Amino acid sequence: MDGGQSHLPSHSNIDRDKVPGHISRSVSGHGQTLSQQPSSSDYDAPESYTNLHDVDEDADRLDPAEPASVREQERLQARVQRRRSSTSQSNYDVPDSYANVPELEEIAPIPNPDRHRLRSTPSLEEGRALEREYSSRQEARRRRGKEVEADTEKPKIEEVSRLETEIYTISYLILFALLGTLARIGLQALTFYAGAPVAFSSVWPNFAGCLVLGFLAEDRMLFRFEWGTPTYELQLLRAKQNAVNEESGGSSSDRVAVDLAAAKKAHMATKKTIPLYIGLATGFCGSFTSFSSFVRDIFLALSNDLLAPDAGSTTAPRNGGHSFMALLAVIITTISLSTSGLFVGAQLALALEPITPSLPFNFTRKFLDRFAVFLAWGCWIGAILLSALPPDRFSSPGAAETWRGRVTFSLVFAPLGCLGRFYASLYLNGYLPSFPLGTFSVNIFGTAVLGMAWDLAHVPLGGVVGCQVLQGIEDGFCGCLTTVSTWIAELTALRRRHAYIYGGASVVVALACMIIIMGGLRWTDGFSTLACLH
Repeated sequence: MDGGQSHLPSHSNIDRDKVPGHISRSVSGHGQTLSQQPSSSDYDAPESYTNLHDVDEDADRLDPAEPASVREQERLQARVQRRRSSTSQSNYDVPDSYANVPELEEIAPIPNPDRHRLRSTPSLEEGRALEREYSSRQEARRRRGKEVEADTEKPKIEEVSRLETEIYTISYLILFALLGTLARIGLQALTFYAGAPVAFSSVWPNFAGCLVLGFLAEDRMLFRFEWGTPTYELQLLRAKQNAVNEESGGSSSDRVAVDLAAAKKAHMATKKTIPLYIGLATGFCGSFTSFSSFVRDIFLALSNDLLAPDAGSTTAPRNGGHSFMALLAVIITTISLSTSGLFVGAQLALALEPITPSLPFNFTRKFLDRFAVFLAWGCWIGAILLSALPPDRFSSPGAAETWRGRVTFSLVFAPLGCLGRFYASLYLNGYLPSFPLGTFSVNIFGTAVLGMAWDLAHVPLGGVVGCQVLQGIEDGFCGCLTTVSTWIAELTALRRRHAYIYGGASVVVALACMIIIMGGLRWTDGFSTLACLH
């Protein structure tokens, strides 16, 4: 949101030299330099966070015409920027491997018009190649005992240990995995009813999760105080003041240097180091969407079981051509709606920027991070206790126990799936820039597990409690282990040819697993009625 056409009151003419701070950090963009002021509390983010494909600041696509040496220099500056994203009294020492988590890559749903006309932001492959080259050099420097220092003077700050940083991040992932699972199950219940215009309910959580991810990627207000001074907002105010000066007939000497692109990039470098943001992007959005449920619905459309898969009933027979069209309908509807959700969310972030609240700096650092640890682990333990010792299992084993058991078991397995996806991204996504192995692996593995759980639940096996456990594995573990939001973000960031290969391979391999696992039961004995229907 450039805001160069808006009017600004006279009090918004801000003198940059009077902004408090002791460290000046430079972010390159369009040949200009943005001087970024420090905050009173810093997250020391791991360099590996750039492998979180959805919101990496270096995914502001590189100009292919720019010399490689210049790109490498900017990359190094960006890495130093990320390591010292906001000088603070409370530094988060984030592991370098966090750069591989896809949700922390900048997906740039809305291209920057000032960049290269054909590719407004660097492709995922370009960003990943530079990231790996830089990480290798940094590792060699560490072995020689050298550190890359961006500033000549460094204030004394209180650093949060690597262990504390990991605890905060994991706690946010657990908490938002629980919330994302509840949101997905609730939205599916709201959108799956007789006569629904869309016969498969997984499409709406996938759309909504991508919408939230797009909003988070483009938003620059929620975490604007993470620098201690709202640097992006200052640049925006200067752009507006320049417009006011021009309309009032002011001279060119009255103009203040503005680089909104560099300000946005600097803000992303800061935002991706924050455990709360990682929890929202990776934990909530990744758990809200489910790739395994998407592939399950593809198979059910192919096998003509989509309308009544749990009732043991059969639908009207149809030929292979109609089954193929049903398969295409699920694929095209889900991918197109999820992609549109990503862009709609980004547009909403721009439209709501004037009224979007900002999280108080001290509240986040001193209270929310610590409270999230107790809340996340407390809720997870509570879900485990409710599943093991439900209050009405023996007193009223009716409908209440049936539906609540399915939800509580989902909450038991949800954090395991979310954490599995997170660490798979850390260790696998950096190996092949053009093909995110971490996301691909968890999506395929989660789909296979869901297929096996589906078969066991429809044999049936284990009565009501056994059915609830299997449903919990499907909705909780598989739903949080697999993700559509990250997958869609990666498809939008990859080069077109690589995106087709990656997207096509994901769908084809996952569907092949479903045909082998679920098809073996469906076309031999058939699906039996679930024992835990509510």
